[in-house]
Amino acid sequence: MAIIEVDGLRKTYGRRPAVDGVGFAVEEGEIFGILGPNGAGKTTTVECVEGLRIPDAGTVRVAGYDPVADHDRVTGILGAQLQESELQPKITVREALELYAAFYPAPADWRQLAERLGLTGTLGTRFARLSGGQKQRLSIALALIGRPTVVVLDELTTGLDPRARRDTWELIEDVRHSGVTVLLVTHFMEEAERLCDRIAVIDKGRVAALDTPSGLIRRSSGSTVISFTPSVPLGEDLLAELGRAARLTEKNGRISLHGSDETAGIATALLARHHITARQLRITEATLDDAFLDLTEESA
Repeated sequence: MAIIEVDGLRKTYGRRPAVDGVGFAVEEGEIFGILGPNGAGKTTTVECVEGLRIPDAGTVRVAGYDPVADHDRVTGILGAQLQESELQPKITVREALELYAAFYPAPADWRQLAERLGLTGTLGTRFARLSGGQKQRLSIALALIGRPTVVVLDELTTGLDPRARRDTWELIEDVRHSGVTVLLVTHFMEEAERLCDRIAVIDKGRVAALDTPSGLIRRSSGSTVISFTPSVPLGEDLLAELGRAARLTEKNGRISLHGSDETAGIATALLARHHITARQLRITEATLDDAFLDLTEESA
């Protein structure tokens, strides 16, 4: 069952369409990722989902409610961590957590959230004195404190060190396992590949692709790259035969084949028939970075 439905979403600033017909559906209990280059329309899209911006056209529904017309209902079930947010400079971390907890009839235990997000040591620190990473962790805690049904996380781990980033990933996985649906906007491919069940790649205000992380990787121009140095130089006929099995490049005597998972077997069998050894053989699987670059290459 779709808990978030976006159909034909359009939003224009001046003459420039920031979002131009975006559509997707997020299933209940899913971690759904949104990737795209800077300026592709990602943040505008999620701000329409949150009810922070009014679409020019199209429909958005969260648990069946319109985020603008039914704003009070949506804010009761949706938590949001914005890409950029500020609190009153003199408010302490403890005061912010207690204040936000007071907004909800059955909030999460803010002390447990603070401990899980590494904020316990900063409870008495004023917001203005927090580092960028600490502000980010506080923003995540405030998004989760109301026990939301849906949580929108925009640039979840920007500014966090590697340890804090991985701890936050574990927290989000726990949140999902508790039944919360997560809409995640990110620039970190490792983060998207680890956390997301499905990903929408938005480019120039439109959905360029929507698939699982592995499905997007399979769309890459070469899902597997096999590179080796042949024991003897290859003749033109053998190079042509290898080139029919996959896209072939050669540099300084080293051969690279950009193909599928089957390419390695085809290439090594072909070389064996000619009594040629593939030295320094290396097989590299394509990544989500490769798929992203392929899908957004024109904009880049």
